[in-house]
Amino acid sequence: MNINLTLFAQALAFAMLIWLIATKVWPPLLQAIEERQKKIAEGLAAAERSQKDLAQAQDKVNEALKEARAKANEIIAQAEARAAQIVDAAKQEAIAEGQRQKALAESEIEASTFRAKETLRREVGSLAVAGAEKLIRREIDAKAHAALIDELAAQI
Repeated sequence: MNINLTLFAQALAFAMLIWLIATKVWPPLLQAIEERQKKIAEGLAAAERSQKDLAQAQDKVNEALKEARAKANEIIAQAEARAAQIVDAAKQEAIAEGQRQKALAESEIEASTFRAKETLRREVGSLAVAGAEKLIRREIDAKAHAALIDELAAQI
């Protein structure tokens, strides 16, 4: 065998191998690489979008929390104001009830005082009449005494 022929045959086989790889193996390999690059790029873009969406969601959550806290503080303030109103109303009602009971007690005291005075007047009048009767019995007769009692009864 001739070295030139072997070298030529090897060169021809190598050329055919290069052509076969360039036409049959290389395009699918490049296509697979390009698809993989596209998938990686899409994954990176999706991750970036997810990061942005997460940041937006965090902002919305923070805003919702601020609104909820503000609303809760408002409700608490309203509840405190209502509690103060209820306490004030109860105080006013208690004061009014105390004044009403005081007025009732004062009127009861007045009525009792009036009754006691009337009772005392009657008793004093009876005692005065009894005393006068004893004095008069000694000094005048029964007819004169009856006339004096009638006169005193008419005056009282």
